[in-house]
Amino acid sequence: MDKIAVLIPCFNESQTIEKVVSDWKRELPEAVIYVYDNNSSDNTADLATKAGAVVRHEYSQGKGNVIRRMFREIDAQCYIMVDGDDTYPAEYGKQMANLVLKKRTDMVVGDRLSSTYFDENKRPFHNFGNCIVRGSINRLFKTDIRDIMTGYRAFSYLFVKSFPVLSKGFEIETEMTIHAVDKNMRIENVIIEYRDRPEGSESKLNTYSDGFKVLKTIGKLYKNYHPLGFFGRISTILILASALLFLPIAIKFLQTGFVPNFPTLIVSGFIAVTAIISYFAGLILETLTEKERQEFEFRLQVIENLEKSIKNIDFK
Repeated sequence: MDKIAVLIPCFNESQTIEKVVSDWKRELPEAVIYVYDNNSSDNTADLATKAGAVVRHEYSQGKGNVIRRMFREIDAQCYIMVDGDDTYPAEYGKQMANLVLKKRTDMVVGDRLSSTYFDENKRPFHNFGNCIVRGSINRLFKTDIRDIMTGYRAFSYLFVKSFPVLSKGFEIETEMTIHAVDKNMRIENVIIEYRDRPEGSESKLNTYSDGFKVLKTIGKLYKNYHPLGFFGRISTILILASALLFLPIAIKFLQTGFVPNFPTLIVSGFIAVTAIISYFAGLILETLTEKERQEFEFRLQVIENLEKSIKNIDFK
């Protein structure tokens, strides 16, 4: 088991990867630097090897697929995840690692949005999107994480081995955040400096399509983690719609004693029944979700015992 593993997912980062690896070797000489190349068409892998990184490959395209491979293959007491585009300074790595190793923090979030991100980032829609995502998650999940989509994080062994990676692309950071919040894991924010990509280096993010995927992921995870809240909101909307259709008919009936629009009354009734079904579906799923949380706590104990066993193995 490594003490600290620095995980760098890469796709066509030949302009910056040597500097990123060198910076991390200087700041954390005790760490093992892993670069996972994701079908790069340039010489990213060769340059990373030259700089002294352990280079491996993931052939399924997408950042989520790379993170899944990293988390499966690497055992470490502390994991630091960082992008290969040289936007995140390595100087904060030791502070983040100490929070995991000494304070047993499960996830440390490198907070760009509280420092230089909005000045350095030249893509205004990315800035706007980050604010929407942060506000949505903090409101829906009742938390206070300052940067949801940052690619600069540190993790404990417990988090990495208990995190089910479902996303294939850039929405992976959102999934990590919500998993940590829902499972009541210890989270800390570290304010970091952010610098924009150097000239000639291009972002792989598509503002609109990837932004839509992130918002879709938030909705899906909210449904999975808080089904009563999700289906309860749907039920409320349906009840209001049913009431709006039923109210004029009820008023007319009280005035004349006749039902003027039977089709509207029938539709209103069906909508009300659907609202009731939606609410009870959420109630049942909420019970199952609570049961899953209890089982997750038992799985954490198994992972903790496995970590202790690995630490005690003599590989000589």
